[in-house]
Amino acid sequence: MTDQKTYSIAVLPGDGIGPDVIAESLKVLAAVESKINGVRFELQEYSVGAGEYLRSGDPLPPATLEMIKQHDAILLGAMGLPDIRWPEGVEMTPQIDIREKLDLYCGLRPIRLYHELHTPLKKYKAGDINFLIVRESTEGLFSTRLFKHPPGAQEVTDTMRVTRQGSERLFRSAFEQAVLRRRHLTLVDKANVLPSMAFFRKVFDETARVFPTVRTDRIYVDAASLYLVQRPDTFDVLVTENMFGDILSDLAAGLIGGMGMAPSADIGDKYAVFQPSHGSAPDIAGKGIANPIATILSVAMMLDWFNHAETRRGACLIRRAVEQVMSDPCSRTADLGGRLSTTEMGHRVVTQCSQSSD
Repeated sequence: MTDQKTYSIAVLPGDGIGPDVIAESLKVLAAVESKINGVRFELQEYSVGAGEYLRSGDPLPPATLEMIKQHDAILLGAMGLPDIRWPEGVEMTPQIDIREKLDLYCGLRPIRLYHELHTPLKKYKAGDINFLIVRESTEGLFSTRLFKHPPGAQEVTDTMRVTRQGSERLFRSAFEQAVLRRRHLTLVDKANVLPSMAFFRKVFDETARVFPTVRTDRIYVDAASLYLVQRPDTFDVLVTENMFGDILSDLAAGLIGGMGMAPSADIGDKYAVFQPSHGSAPDIAGKGIANPIATILSVAMMLDWFNHAETRRGACLIRRAVEQVMSDPCSRTADLGGRLSTTEMGHRVVTQCSQSSD
């Protein structure tokens, strides 16, 4: 008999619809746990986000950060509320603080079309759109976001920071992802205008020599926006800077039904956070209509990251369950033009997981 492996997961429901979608993802995780062998999950919930700021004066208390670092992975719902802001006017974004403090440099944003009814691009069927955006998540145009500016300043400057170390590790990760997929990697930059992006491309070209089996393309970010709408089926893996990745991820999610269908992971050398790509959506919080699929698929990414044979099997169970549920045109929450509630959608995925014969 093999020893049982236990994975410890820090659960950060956060703000707005975060608790709603996290609740459904944990039901799916429990269903998977009952189907796989020799693996168990221990969950510990923490309060982080705008709500925590209102309680304690800090959206990410240092003691909480230290505690979540002790876990094997972090599962996050959504954070921030538009009315809860710092004095300089920007929203509180503890999810970005966590990325930077834990050095989670590799942002993975998978995009997959599950049903033709979900896309505004009507010539595409389920599976036709299937690519991965790899986003640098610790530098780029976000690098000076915490700089303070004096009251009444007549000029405010943000700096695009691109380092060799940050770029090399990002590109290695992107090439490794491409090797696992269809061996095609597209660099998205603005190297025709910005020196930082020309440097970014130079490091990409150097890294490409180490992965000769991966076909590469290089396109500017404005052209990438056009091509993602015109021909998204031609992409496999795209790699880009922090801000460009932030924007293109939302555009890409729009191709497959919206943010409620877009999971994500932010991965470093030691830590990893798994969360839906969407925000806290306070206008629908508590109404029971949020789409939990992005969070459920983020759980599948977490199980893959654990890199255990049984957790990988669990990830496959989740993805097959989602594929089965979403193949039914009636399985749609409000964001997809349907009427299912958050809990009803979660229940359908749980049922498929539980009934799966592997």
